[in-house]
Order: sequence, then C-alpha cells, then structure tokens
Amino acid sequence: MTNTNQTLGEFIIENQASFKYTSGELSRLINSLRLAAKVVNHEVNKAGLVDIIGAAGDQNVQGEDQQKLDVYANDAFIRTLTKRNIVCGIASEEEDDFISINSQDKNHQNKYVVLIDPLDGSSNIDVNVSVGTIFSVYRRVTPVGTPVTIDDFLQKGNKQVAAGYIVYGTSTMIVYTTGHGVNGFTLNPAIGTFYMSHPNMQFPEDGNIYSVNEGNYIRFPQGIKDYIKYCQEEKEDRPYTSRYIGSLVSDFHRNMIKGGIYMYPESSKYPTGKLRLLYECNPMAFLAEQASGKASDGYQRIMDIQPTELHQRVPFICGSRNMVDKAEEFMAKAKES
Repeated sequence: MTNTNQTLGEFIIENQASFKYTSGELSRLINSLRLAAKVVNHEVNKAGLVDIIGAAGDQNVQGEDQQKLDVYANDAFIRTLTKRNIVCGIASEEEDDFISINSQDKNHQNKYVVLIDPLDGSSNIDVNVSVGTIFSVYRRVTPVGTPVTIDDFLQKGNKQVAAGYIVYGTSTMIVYTTGHGVNGFTLNPAIGTFYMSHPNMQFPEDGNIYSVNEGNYIRFPQGIKDYIKYCQEEKEDRPYTSRYIGSLVSDFHRNMIKGGIYMYPESSKYPTGKLRLLYECNPMAFLAEQASGKASDGYQRIMDIQPTELHQRVPFICGSRNMVDKAEEFMAKAKES
C-alpha cells in the first residue's frame, strides 16, 4: 500500500532499485529537477509583485516571443543541472542548440541527457493561469567520458528512462514516471517538501472532455473536424465538454485525472504541427502510456517517431485510450476519402 505521507525524496530512494540502471545517478537527477522546480515555483508565485511578468524582448529559436519567466526558468533548470554535475548534456526549447556538460573533462562518467520545456504555457502567466515545466531523460548513446553529440538527443521516445512535468497551479505538483507507473507529489509550501498525493495515476479508459483550440477549426484537417463534430453530437453519452486552457501541462493533468483527450493537430498555419516532439510530445506520451492512456500524431504512436532535429514539430493527440482510438478512426477515414 502506498504511503501518502511519503516525501518525494523518500520515494526516490525506496524505488531506486526498480530503475533499469541503479548507479544512483538517475535518482540524483530527479532530485535536482525537484530543487529547480522549487526555485521556479517561488518566482512564479511572485508574478505581479515583482518585475517578472511580460515579454523579455527576445525570441527563441522557433521565432516565439520569450517571456521573462521563460528566460528565468530556463536559466534555473540549466544552472541546477549543470552545477550538480549529474548530466552530460541538456537540450532546451529555449536554446538554439544542445549544451554539452564537462565536455573538456575526459574522466566524467555522467550517462544521462535531459530535454526540457522550462515553462510551458508561459503566455498565461500575465493572467494568473497555471503553467508548467516538462522534462524528459535519456541514457546517452555515445561513449561515456566523451562530449555528447546530437545523436544523444535525437532518440525515439521509446528510449526514455524518465519523464514528467511540474504544474504551478493552485498547488504545485511534480508528476513523473521512470517506466513503472505515474505518481504525483504536491508541494507543502510551509516546509518546502513534496509529498505523495496522487499515487499510481491512471487515465480513465473513456472520458467526456475534449481539449482543442476550436478557434483554429477552419485550419484543421478534415479528420479532426469530423471528430470535433462527433464530440459535439447530441447522443446518450454526448456532447462532450470542451475544456482548453492553452497550457499543455494543465490540460494533460486535468484529462489524466478526469478522463479526456488533448489535440494539437497539424493545420494550414502549422502544416507539421506546433508542439515540439522532444520537449513536449515524447515526455507526455511516455506519461500517458504509463498511465494507461495513448498518444498519437493521428496515425502512429508518438514514441515510435524518429526525431531528425532538436526542435522538430509534430501533430499531437493524447489522452484516454478509447478517445484517441476514435480520433484516429476519423483521421483514417478522412485520409481514405
């Protein structure tokens, strides 16, 4: 029986033996992400009181305007992971290229690379809506002790050893998996400790929530349009409820708890999709599958896609298994017609 009074630190230590590789490095890596999450949470909670909201005046590699908190969160996670000498490489949605750690030290034995979206949904900060951090961890494929290369980051999602997100909302939570189910931990701000609050999280097999930006309906492929109409039909179990926050972490978190589907398909504006495969889709797909859900690009499993570039975009459909299956059916029918 799961101990809901258990801290995240205790849980990591207790379950270290279940990791595929038990050097302790992965445990220390998760602990570092926990520390960085508390630092970012502290700044997020001060938004509106100090000069931390609004645009930073720069654009990231995707040409998107960076928010001040994007820059702060990015620096916080990179600084924490780098100074603690745990990883050999980091790739961030906010950086043009990957970062090699200890590349001049031929004796370093770090085995893991981290890919991170430091602040997902940051455009919501100004209006006090939940935002989050998404992370993904891989074991390097190049020889230990050498500088990392692009090959260490361009791995399929099915090679992930850990993934998770931090949601900064009415409460702050870390939700993560190492391939043995999904567990959620809530921060007690009075003492700065994360406690087990959501053990063994599971997507309901079915749901009644669909999350999509319907303002882009006219730009969507026919299969998605048909599925949205299906969701809106007056039937015994429908119409479904439309809920869209505009923060992937928040929409995913709600749908995992209550049952639902999240969609960000390709469109005439984003022909290959908008969400990033490595920083958003793969980690969320890993979490979904570990929680009995499903993640697809409309035709194939997200975690089977071979990445070709760091900032690659893909269509993304994720959530309760039966709902994703139904969306794929509509996509297949539209493709055939």
